[in-house]
Amino acid sequence: MDHFLHFFETMPLWLKAGWVVIVLGLFWILEGHYALVVLQYKKWRHARVNLSLLAFVMVINAGFGLATVGIFSWLNETQFGLLHLVEAPVWIELLFSLLVLDFIAQYGVHYLLHKVPVLWRLHIVHHSDKNVDVTTGTRHHPLDFLIRETFAIVAVIIMGMPIAFYLFYRILSVLFTYWTHANISLPERLDHAISYIIVTPNMHKFHHHYQLPWTDSNFGNMFSIWDRLFGTFTYGDFRKIKYGVDVAEHTDDENLWVQLGIPFSKKIGPYKS
Repeated sequence: MDHFLHFFETMPLWLKAGWVVIVLGLFWILEGHYALVVLQYKKWRHARVNLSLLAFVMVINAGFGLATVGIFSWLNETQFGLLHLVEAPVWIELLFSLLVLDFIAQYGVHYLLHKVPVLWRLHIVHHSDKNVDVTTGTRHHPLDFLIRETFAIVAVIIMGMPIAFYLFYRILSVLFTYWTHANISLPERLDHAISYIIVTPNMHKFHHHYQLPWTDSNFGNMFSIWDRLFGTFTYGDFRKIKYGVDVAEHTDDENLWVQLGIPFSKKIGPYKS
């Protein structure tokens, strides 16, 4: 287990970036053979704005990577955090840390991004995509992503977790983000069955429906247990899903500058209730 965690702790930057490319590429290819829905769009043109937003995200990611070095050093010196209060096998500490990170830095912050008006305006950029595919997982306004990363650091401090736990979570998060947004079709019974534990492609697509109540459901990223525990789980007929968001249907979802300006645009309708 120590060797496993050491791998992530010492993982070079090029390999982390390579992981993003590999996972994106894998699901991009699978979409061409096992599509959930046939999207009437130009795939590369659609990807252009999403991958441009990914570039912003990766810069922020690098900045947070540098900032967190001091935080992990402080946690190690002070032994601050819940993990230092009890003795448990490393694998249990890792699983507990992943659950807390997923709850705070994914489900929790995602819920707030929908419920707090000023945060929702940032998050609209993600939902304004009218053709959801694997690249939609990269589609976040830079300020939206900055908020998410801040919540992740809060979770790290609460737990007092080592940097290897955090980096392993980041690798898993990339995989799940692209997996759940990918336009891939799993057998319905299989997708529904595994959605009791983890977030699946079909399950997450309801979250990208253009209207309530589905838009405000299925907030999870890795574990679906949070949606089930807090009553935000939805599963139905995916054929009824229409991608986009009603308050921004008039915007050009393939224009980078339009998307970056959405949070500050007076053309965007009032916060949905």
